[in-house]
Amino acid sequence: MKRVTGIGGVFFKAKDPKALAEWYRNHLGMKVEDWGGVAFHWADDNPTATGTTIWSPFKDDTTYFAPSPASFMINYRVDDLHALLAKLREEGCAVDDKVEESEFGKFGWVIDPEGNKLELWQPPEGQ
Repeated sequence: MKRVTGIGGVFFKAKDPKALAEWYRNHLGMKVEDWGGVAFHWADDNPTATGTTIWSPFKDDTTYFAPSPASFMINYRVDDLHALLAKLREEGCAVDDKVEESEFGKFGWVIDPEGNKLELWQPPEGQ
């Protein structure tokens, strides 16, 4: 019997869900549907590549999500991390100066209007 086979969704509270969805639409290019959410079909974008979605609990005293007080952080796949970070800075978004590059890809961070830290990930070529 199969049990968990992937991440089916990410759900979190927001003070103003409509305004926050609009921020994600405007600044991260997410296609927010009329029902208020987004359905990602990233494997369909490149059927010859292999994709990965990670689920990973962190110790409760981690500082990795800082400065966000939230108990979660969402990682979003992106095509061109450096270009997106530059655009977000131009748009006045709170972008972390730090960028990490490794064999696992490129990672950058931005804080949304409600203080949630988001991780932006450009996977390595072919992933």
